[in-house]
Amino acid sequence: MAVRTATPVTGWLLRGSDGRLTAYAPAEGGVVRWTETRPGGPDWTGPELLAVPGLEPCLSIAQGPKGYVHLVGVRRRDVDGRTETDIVYATQFQSGRPPTNWRSLGSPHGQDWQRSAQIGAPAAAVDSAGLHVFVRNSGGGVCGRRQDARGIWGPWADMKGSHVLDGLTAVATPARRVELIAPAAEFVLRWRQDQAGGPVRRVRNVPAKPASGSSASGVTGDDRVTHFWRDAADGGLQTLLPDAGEDDEPSVTSVGGTGTGPIAVLRAVLDGHECTVLAQRSASGLPAVAVCPSGDETLSAQWSETGEEFAGAPALAVDGNGRVTVAVLGTDGRLRVARQQAGEPGLALGPWQRV
Repeated sequence: MAVRTATPVTGWLLRGSDGRLTAYAPAEGGVVRWTETRPGGPDWTGPELLAVPGLEPCLSIAQGPKGYVHLVGVRRRDVDGRTETDIVYATQFQSGRPPTNWRSLGSPHGQDWQRSAQIGAPAAAVDSAGLHVFVRNSGGGVCGRRQDARGIWGPWADMKGSHVLDGLTAVATPARRVELIAPAAEFVLRWRQDQAGGPVRRVRNVPAKPASGSSASGVTGDDRVTHFWRDAADGGLQTLLPDAGEDDEPSVTSVGGTGTGPIAVLRAVLDGHECTVLAQRSASGLPAVAVCPSGDETLSAQWSETGEEFAGAPALAVDGNGRVTVAVLGTDGRLRVARQQAGEPGLALGPWQRV
């Protein structure tokens, strides 16, 4: 089955409540899934097709505090001579088990199928109450829909914004406070919850010229999220400096290194120190990994290339044995995984495994 990577995302490798890793990728006819047979591997099952006819190659994945995995995508179907476009989602409650039936969230444009056909790829995150789904609307702004604690969905809300490009990114802190960024023509637009379960409100734009489809966000502290994107002119990786205050002008700094697409971000402990691990598709097409001290993600990263050329964007996770794990999809569509070597200082990766 052909894996589809038209809109690369990085959060596609996740550890379930039983300690097993699962990898997901959009494919012809749905989503493919690989699952470890036991925590820490090395054996996997898959690729297994989770059928979703009409699913576009723009999958967003979010995991809640109980380990449940929410898969969110855009579906296009021919109905009565017209193409209907809607946002669909399913939930996987246990590693390796079938997800729920795919349910429709409709579109911010209701029954206006022409405008619905122009929506962008979704972004999803789980706060203290339930799932949030965000999407670029046909007018270039952002709309969102959210679940409450009872699992009931509210209506689509207009979250404003303009000139938004593809590549919305949403993430929740360990305290389940959601932040969202959206690349736009001359800015990176931002929204955030001040407290878990509260309203997602607009905050000050970041002056920048981000490349479409290059934004990424990750947890880098107990209640800290760091946002990244690539400069549209040279592909250089940039990040937002920590806010000095609500009314201060946001400022941007270079992280170092060039490449394509979004980066993967992972909070991990190495040699007893909390760190942020980054992974990207380098300019050569190879996986590249860097490690920054936690809280110093704005320092220029030192990238080390590894493995072989791949498609899409990399993913990072900590496996059931506590090892940092890097995953990519090869140009042949097969999953490739490399794990941290136990007993070695820093982040020394072992050999790549072809699944």
